[in-house]
Amino acid sequence: MLFCFVLQVAADHHSFSNCAACLARPFSSTHHCFPCCLLLCYFAHYFAAHCPSLFICAQRPSALVVLGYSASCCISFLPLPPCHSPFNFPTVQGVLQDVELNQRMTEVCRQAVRAFVEDRTDKDGRVSIKALNKFAQMTGFGAPEPWVNVIKDTEFKKANKDELRSLFGYLEFCLTQVVKDNELGALEQALKGGYVEPGPGGDPIRNPSVLPTGKNIHALDPQSIPTQAALKSARVVVERLLERQKLDNGNAWPETIAVVLWGTDNIKTYGESLAQVMCMVGIKPVPDALGRVNKLEVIPLEELGRPRVDVVVNCSGVFRDLFVNQMNLLDRAVKMAAELDEPEDMNFVRKHARQQAEEMGISMRQAATRIFSNASGSYSSNVNLAVENSSWSDEQQLQEMYLSRKSFAFNSDRPGAGGEEQREVFESALKSVDATFQNLDSSEISLTDVSHYFDSDPTKLVSGLRTDGKLPSSYIADTTTANAQVRSLGETVRLDARTKLLNPKWYEGMLNSGYEGVREIQKRLTNTVGWSATSGQVDNWVYDEANTTFIDDDDMQKRLMDMNPNSFRKLVATFLEANGRGYWEATPDQIDRLRQLYMDVEDKIEGVD
Repeated sequence: MLFCFVLQVAADHHSFSNCAACLARPFSSTHHCFPCCLLLCYFAHYFAAHCPSLFICAQRPSALVVLGYSASCCISFLPLPPCHSPFNFPTVQGVLQDVELNQRMTEVCRQAVRAFVEDRTDKDGRVSIKALNKFAQMTGFGAPEPWVNVIKDTEFKKANKDELRSLFGYLEFCLTQVVKDNELGALEQALKGGYVEPGPGGDPIRNPSVLPTGKNIHALDPQSIPTQAALKSARVVVERLLERQKLDNGNAWPETIAVVLWGTDNIKTYGESLAQVMCMVGIKPVPDALGRVNKLEVIPLEELGRPRVDVVVNCSGVFRDLFVNQMNLLDRAVKMAAELDEPEDMNFVRKHARQQAEEMGISMRQAATRIFSNASGSYSSNVNLAVENSSWSDEQQLQEMYLSRKSFAFNSDRPGAGGEEQREVFESALKSVDATFQNLDSSEISLTDVSHYFDSDPTKLVSGLRTDGKLPSSYIADTTTANAQVRSLGETVRLDARTKLLNPKWYEGMLNSGYEGVREIQKRLTNTVGWSATSGQVDNWVYDEANTTFIDDDDMQKRLMDMNPNSFRKLVATFLEANGRGYWEATPDQIDRLRQLYMDVEDKIEGVD
């Protein structure tokens, strides 16, 4: 989606003709042009990765600006830890002085970037760096850099100039890359049968080498992941996940975590979620002399500093197709951990594998099977299709669909056999799950943008399988920035509702697109119901406020019905379904209004006056 948008803006944003206006807006504005949004993201992303002693520009406390795109550009915010330096970014916890300091930092950041862009563009808004002026600035003669002039008159004048110079040098590169598209040139070259320069695909914020557009896009060598950078990022996420789980559960370590692995996400992150699974079980993947990751090393318990956590890995169909070597690596890693001669209170993989082997009368290696997916040629659990079409009777039916389609195991001892159905082992492994876990690695897509995320969520399924009936904790890792955050599923759903479904800037942007915007609103509400069905982590107020926004408002109701009566009918039906299935406690008056509205829109569609 993001690259399609880049194609669209290529014709309109060869220059930064509107950048001064864009940068004058608050970061929360949805009306920044694409290059401006991207440059602001690079600004914050570089800070987090390379300049920890500097402040982070943000609109909200302890936050990092990240690009989000649906139908228009919007900015979302992710918490960051405090920086420790003379130019410190405050940890804001409701203290007025910290909030005010944060706001002053925000304004200085905005002014510095604005001055930088204006200096680097000509009167027509095109990137035009004057070599003579730049040389004079670098040698100390002539006018200083524009951002220096901005900062020198503020309380932050003692900020480290060398680090700032490095930052703005990076921004200059990003500025040039953002506007230096070559879509039409590359297309013309290809039609002539000429050479089109290759380049990586993926998220332009995570990997600026994706830009400029117009390249012959390639992915990666499947045998090269996880990379060392991915391993480093994975360790941070796993540490934060385990700490959060301990915090929420009486300081107890989780014994088993159910993890979802996505194919395209692992391409974009170079195997981060794959590396997370390795970190959980305490096994380190090691590349050979050619860079192929095909060897494993045990991380000693003394170095690990915690128990080895058991895992149940649900691989998407695309991951299964693309990364068969990595599935082999994962299975070897889990079985290696299970066979270690270690105390069971420090090796939950061994503990559970031994228990399963005794209960099921199978070998230890068979009982340690933890890598599951669909059968060959099959994709998804189809839970999403059932929810989208309202074609399910109860949650048990959805859970049965998940179990029957996702219980095909990969066995490194029989790599050529493909996925073999091992439902009994799958169910047995899920019985010990204390937490479910997924990653959000791109700001392009969030939990309710698509149905795939809840389609792979086993939260309520695990509750039904556990002997104590306990609902496992559910967590989402937001790795869209250099500073990953782990939130509960409920927190992420609430954040998603506030920033998208219930955000006037989002739904008005959708409605500017006409009938398709109404369908997007309806689809997001349907996906929210999907999360209620699979996890039970959607608060009642989400449905209440959505009903207030789209149903109780007569003007909004009329707009939706006139733009797209069919999608509006589905929207009304989804509210009624959410109430009927017990996910939304609506008042009798709300239900009566919805029923009447459903009949009215039916009449409109059928042409009945």
